Formats: sequence, structure tokens, C-alpha cells
Amino acid sequence: MSQNRRKFEITDARGGAAFTVRVVTRAVAPELVGAQEDGTLKIRLVSSPAGDPAANEELVNFLAQQLGVPAERIEIVAGANGREKIISVEGVSTAEVEEKLGGKLAD
Repeated sequence: MSQNRRKFEITDARGGAAFTVRVVTRAVAPELVGAQEDGTLKIRLVSSPAGDPAANEELVNFLAQQLGVPAERIEIVAGANGREKIISVEGVSTAEVEEKLGGKLAD
């Protein structure tokens, strides 16, 4: 497999960082799959469909665990009803997000 080491796009947001994710549902367990060519992070979730409140809650909790921040500091700012979402994480820098999530893309 040609490496999934594509650079994903993170933007500095007021008081934190923002990035895009694409949700794929019906997984056995939640996991960070990799980065797409446009920098969007692909994440698999158990809950279905992607726009369901349970799937959004699962996504926020998964990202909180991966980033080591409280779930209350993560917000889906756009795309809550679809697969493509913009995520905002309060109180973390883009460098911290890249360090914590980017390292998980190496596998």
C-alpha cells in the first residue's frame, strides 16, 4: 500500500483548530483511517447513518479521546447532517492536532 502519509489540512481557528472529516459508518470499531488527497480525515464509526445524532456523538467522543481533550471542547460546526463535517477543537493548536492525529496516520 502506498503510504497514507498525506498531509491533512488543519486551520487555526479562534481559540483552537478546525479540520474536515469524512465519516464512514457501520465499522466494527471507531478508527482513524487516513487522510484523503484534499486533506480531509477519514474516520470510521460504528453508529449509522453519518448524520444521526448518535454518530455525531460517537465522532466527538472518539476525537476527544484521540486528542486528549474533553468532548465539550469539540464542536461539529458544519455538516452535522452529512458525511462531510467541519470540526472545531477549542484550546488546541494546529500543531497539537497534527501531532496527535498525524502520528496515527503512519500505520
